[in-house]
Amino acid sequence: MSNWVPPAHFVSGILSEWAEDVKEATDGRVTVRILPKAVGSPPQHWELARKGVADITWGNWTYEPERFKAVWFAEVPFTGDSAQASSQALWDTYNTHLASNSVFDGVKVLGVGTLGPGVINHGNKEMSKPADFENQKFRMGGPIQKVLIEGLGAIPVAAPATKAYEMLNSGVIDGSLHPMESVVNFRVDGVLNHHTKIPDGFYDAAFFLAMNEGKWNKLSPADQEAVMSVSGEAFARLWGSTFDTQSADAETKLKAEGHKFHQPSEELMALIIDSRQKLLEDWAAEAKEFGVNNPWEVVKYHRERYEAYAGK
Repeated sequence: MSNWVPPAHFVSGILSEWAEDVKEATDGRVTVRILPKAVGSPPQHWELARKGVADITWGNWTYEPERFKAVWFAEVPFTGDSAQASSQALWDTYNTHLASNSVFDGVKVLGVGTLGPGVINHGNKEMSKPADFENQKFRMGGPIQKVLIEGLGAIPVAAPATKAYEMLNSGVIDGSLHPMESVVNFRVDGVLNHHTKIPDGFYDAAFFLAMNEGKWNKLSPADQEAVMSVSGEAFARLWGSTFDTQSADAETKLKAEGHKFHQPSEELMALIIDSRQKLLEDWAAEAKEFGVNNPWEVVKYHRERYEAYAGK
C-alpha cells in the first residue's frame, strides 16, 4: 500500500487500523504492508492502483475533478455536519448508483470517506456578511470550491492545503478553506484566527481506498468477502468517526486559544444556497456525459442515506 501522508498523521492511523482488521478478518492470509514512502504524488494515487504500481492506494477524487465528476454531488454545500454519516452515505451511494460507472474500471473501490464540514477561515477579521468577502483572497482546492468562493464575491486562489501557512504568512491570501481538523493539522492555527461555520458545511471532499482490480481478483472468494467485511461501510464508519473526533478536538483547542467563531448572516446563507443549487443543476445537466443517468435520484438517495445515518 502506498500512503502519501506522514506516519504521524491521523490518516496513517486509520489505514494501519484497517490493515490490522484485514489481517484479523482473513486469519492472516491477507496482509497489507504500508510502504515507508509513497510511490508517487497524491494526485497520482488512483492511477498507481489502476496500473498496479501499488496494490492499494488512497486519495482524494478532487485531485482529478474532471475525471471523477460523477462524485461532485458529495462535495457541495450542506453535505452534512457528521463526517461519519456522510462517509457512510457516500459508500451506500457509490455501491448503489456509481460502482458500474466505467470511470472506476481497473480498480476495486474498497472504501470511501469524506472530510466533514468545510469551514471559512480568515486571518484577521469576521466573515459573516457578503460585504466582508469583497476583495478578499481565499486559498481553495478544486472547481466546486472555486464556484463557492466566487459566489461570495471573494477571489479564489488555487493551492494545496500544504501551502496555506506560507501564503497566509506572506500576505498572498487573506483566508483559506479547511475543515476544523486541518486548521490544526496543517498548523495554520497561528495565522487563521476567525472561523465561520456553515450549518452542514460550506463544502466537503470525497476520498477513496482503492485496490488494483487484478490483484483483487487473485484473492479467493472467501478472502474477498472477509476483506469487505472490514471495508466498505465499516471503513467509511472508521474514517468518518476519526475525522469527526479530530475536528471536535481541533475546535476545542482553538476556542481555548481565543479563536473567534462566527455564524453566517441570512444574506450570506442565501448566496451559498444559490451556489449549491447552481452547482447541482449544472452537474445534473452534464451527468450523462460522465455516466450518471439519474443525477437527481443520486442526490436524493445520498441525502436520505445521510439523514438515516445522522439520525435526522
